[in-house]
Amino acid sequence: MKAVVVIAMAVLIAGAGANAARVAAARPAQQFPGGGRDQQRPSLGVEPEGNTPYDGRFVFVRLRYPTRWDGFRHLGNGGIPWSHDYPDGEMHFMKIMEDITLLKPRTTGSNILDLDDPELFNYPVAYMAEPGFWTITERQAQAFRAYLQKGGFVIFDDFRGYDWENLQEQMRVVLPNWHWVQLDGTHPVFHAFFEINDPLSFPPPYGGLPPSYWGIFENNDPKKRLVAIANVNNDISEYWEWSGTGYAPVDLDNEAYKFGVNYVIYGMTH
Repeated sequence: MKAVVVIAMAVLIAGAGANAARVAAARPAQQFPGGGRDQQRPSLGVEPEGNTPYDGRFVFVRLRYPTRWDGFRHLGNGGIPWSHDYPDGEMHFMKIMEDITLLKPRTTGSNILDLDDPELFNYPVAYMAEPGFWTITERQAQAFRAYLQKGGFVIFDDFRGYDWENLQEQMRVVLPNWHWVQLDGTHPVFHAFFEINDPLSFPPPYGGLPPSYWGIFENNDPKKRLVAIANVNNDISEYWEWSGTGYAPVDLDNEAYKFGVNYVIYGMTH
């Protein structure tokens, strides 16, 4: 992958002492969840760009999969499932990555790619929202399998309940002999940048079902790298999207950013 050339930069910390204690700019916290969040949403300050050609920078890659709503729904909240929390979630998150690391990501948008797009191999980390709606084709499975086996890392987020069953079913097509393993706070992914000693204590934005974290290891060997992580019964990008609006207290927004930062740094260094 061409993007591997930035790995050495990714592990360097810019101003970690002050910034790590304060992942996002502090704003007055409101009771969680807050109300009227559409009216409270701050301006991004820049129009989100669409896909841009590979130029060596880290780019947030959002995976696209076919749904019955294609062509009938908009992108973002209430729209096509794979686009939930777009574009605010990734743009806020990439601004945090720019502020506290030397990764130098693109902060003006994300690239939206199909699972069998050859361009995916330029980007070591990919993100999928709402995998409960995902159905994979054999062609996509073959391409995505090659991506993961050649060093790619995928984050599954924004799903709950029966969605977890569907995610497992689709990944059995992608990696038939590789299995999900539940992760605890001792795994290096939770210590790649920030120290997240008790990931299960982080509350999902919707409540209800208890969160858990699951991973797939290369060749089913826990001593080897993770190729995938799943935030089961959780939605960390919901916090990214609404950070600074009072939808959730600042400390929860910050914790959600810590998970994301750790995932990206882990994916870039393993």
